Amino acid sequence: MKLPIYLYGAEVLREPSAEADINDREALTALIADMKDTLKVADGCGLAAPQVGVGLRVLIVDGTGMADVYSYLKDFRRTMINPVLVEESQATCEYSEGCLSVPGIYADVRRPSRIKVEYYNEDFEKVTEEFDKFACRMVQHEMDHLDGNLFVDRVAPIRRKMMSKKLQNISRGKVSTHYKTKN
Repeated sequence: MKLPIYLYGAEVLREPSAEADINDREALTALIADMKDTLKVADGCGLAAPQVGVGLRVLIVDGTGMADVYSYLKDFRRTMINPVLVEESQATCEYSEGCLSVPGIYADVRRPSRIKVEYYNEDFEKVTEEFDKFACRMVQHEMDHLDGNLFVDRVAPIRRKMMSKKLQNISRGKVSTHYKTKN
């Protein structure tokens, strides 16, 4: 089922998410399926449960649509339940980010260039995995959502001030998207 994506200004995007009950497999499997349907329609590369109004630590990333630019993403799809950042590099990199919950706004964000994450996959197996390059960025971006943070929180203050009018319009629902949204 395609779910509406909550937009900048929605309270659920600012609340830290609760740990998902790994034993409630039926509910988690249904949520993950709905998130995948929603992400496909929205044509994004990642989605966290808070973005569809669910305050649980669940995210999906799908880099396959970017494989023409980053060939190493051709098979990159992950579902992460209760992800925990185990390690991050001191080295950082900067890249322009956007977000389905903040449509039409893009800004350079500096993040660690390598991370290690421990999580449960959609088969409910515990996994520890290292990420780098753009895959690393996608995972960090979505993990931020689980802590109530958005990429716009990570931009320079002057840049944030420059985008404040657009952010206000998004929070008021004055934005056009090709996917279903909710304020």
